[in-house]
Amino acid sequence: MSTSVAPEVPTGTIDDTGRLDGASKLRIFSVLAVIVLFTEVAPMQYVMVSAALRQIAPTFPSHGANINWAIIIFGVVGAATSPIIGKLSDIVGKKRMFLVCGVLFMIGCAICAVTSNWGLFLIGRGLQATAIATAVISYGLIRDLMPRKLVPVGLGVASTGLGVSALAGPLIGGWIVESHSWRAIFWFLFAFTVVMIPLVIAIVPESKLRVPQKLDLAGATLLGAGLVLTLIYLDNGQQWGWSKPSALAWLIGGLALLVLFPIVEKRVSQPIMDMKLLFTPRVSVLLFIALLASFMIGYQSYATGYMTQSPPSAEVVEQVKTATWDQVKAGALAQAQAQAEAQAKAALPPGVELPPGAVKVPPEAVYAQLPPNMVDVQLQPGYSYGDGFSLLKFATHITLAQSLIAMLFGFLGGLWIRRSGGRQPLVFALVIFVGAALAYGATSHGWGMQAAISAVFGIAFGLYYAATPNLMVEAVPAEQQGISAGMLGVMQAMGAALGLAVATAFLNANPVKADVTVMGAPTVTKEIPMLFADKGYEISFYVIAATSALALVGAIIMKAGRSPATGGTAH
Repeated sequence: MSTSVAPEVPTGTIDDTGRLDGASKLRIFSVLAVIVLFTEVAPMQYVMVSAALRQIAPTFPSHGANINWAIIIFGVVGAATSPIIGKLSDIVGKKRMFLVCGVLFMIGCAICAVTSNWGLFLIGRGLQATAIATAVISYGLIRDLMPRKLVPVGLGVASTGLGVSALAGPLIGGWIVESHSWRAIFWFLFAFTVVMIPLVIAIVPESKLRVPQKLDLAGATLLGAGLVLTLIYLDNGQQWGWSKPSALAWLIGGLALLVLFPIVEKRVSQPIMDMKLLFTPRVSVLLFIALLASFMIGYQSYATGYMTQSPPSAEVVEQVKTATWDQVKAGALAQAQAQAEAQAKAALPPGVELPPGAVKVPPEAVYAQLPPNMVDVQLQPGYSYGDGFSLLKFATHITLAQSLIAMLFGFLGGLWIRRSGGRQPLVFALVIFVGAALAYGATSHGWGMQAAISAVFGIAFGLYYAATPNLMVEAVPAEQQGISAGMLGVMQAMGAALGLAVATAFLNANPVKADVTVMGAPTVTKEIPMLFADKGYEISFYVIAATSALALVGAIIMKAGRSPATGGTAH
């Protein structure tokens, strides 16, 4: 690493943003800690609500097949509104929009906690989704408030958190799911926000930076609507059928609006984002890298969680065998009962009816006559993963180490970036992305190996999320910070959605099936719901490795981020 330090603000540069130059270390780090803690509510709720879906579903029985919309709508609305909220933070004030997002999140939590109406529940989740934008706003607050030399480190810490979501999400979430009603999750999140809002008001100063313009409503509508339609297609295409006209209509409509967005923005006097800046290599290449790198980020957490929480294959075989045995025994008992009733009727004098329930065949006597090996179950193909973890066990065995390592390397990445720029740690992170994806695909799929790979991946996770916001801060002027960070968030959300869509297509092409043979009957093949062959996961990870490699190429050739980070004075 280079040992040079970040340059001072150039002479004559206007830097009156309310920066905490000269403030005590306690004051500076208190502000940073409150900002970061406030942003952790979004990842924390994701873990908790995902874990509670099975408990939430019975409350909305007529919408059981669509219960995943509780997660989908959060990501779609959050990604679509983040650029707009980011732009508003530049116009009306970052702290003000920070608090608006918190209040909306709190209202959404209260709605979800009390309602049994599916439509209202989704409205509540949509309001909660504005919390995603708090990360976008936090980058601007840190850029405006932190002393310049602490901006790279502050962004690194903000991107990976202080460990609250990493610990509270899976541990508290797992405990709530196992011990209380799902509504307790939303009351916990409500209480967390109630505590944080006064801390933000009291401790975090408002940035003095304002962009003197009005929000471009036409551009905001085109961007937001285009992203919503496109993300809905990506999230639901597998279920709907990727090539069905009714599904493609969402994609075509979304892409059409996104194509119109830059055309319209070039013609308005005050665009929501400077189009020349958007297509400048230092911005566009970073967005390209974020899109492709997020394939791995989105799929890694899904795959490791699903594989470790799936039941072992031997348990699945026993479940199928037990279910089949129950069917066989029920059929044999019904047949024996019918035969006994027929014999009893035949023995009665003419005109005498057999009273209901007069003949009862002892079930045990019937079952004892069945051959012990009458049912055979073979998985075709089998699979080698599956540890039967609960969410709490998954958290303690897999995600806890990964999250804590990521948190540490978010901080260390900020120090690295301050000395040598964001490109080196980004390249290093993407090398690990590629290696981790290959390792997930090629090695043993037991939880021990997955935990080891996930721990190494935590290094890359921390460095990646330290590098990308720093590179964006260095790439754009302060007046474009909110919308630019929002666009970075959009690319990451779309990349995660695309990664899951591509990977799950390979998973669904490789289902686990059970060949069930009952003595004297033809073999029946049954597909096991939501279980996939090793090959499906392996191919998916190899494809994800390829997309990460493309992102790595982009990071290697990018010209930005090759000099020490300035904390936002480069442009």
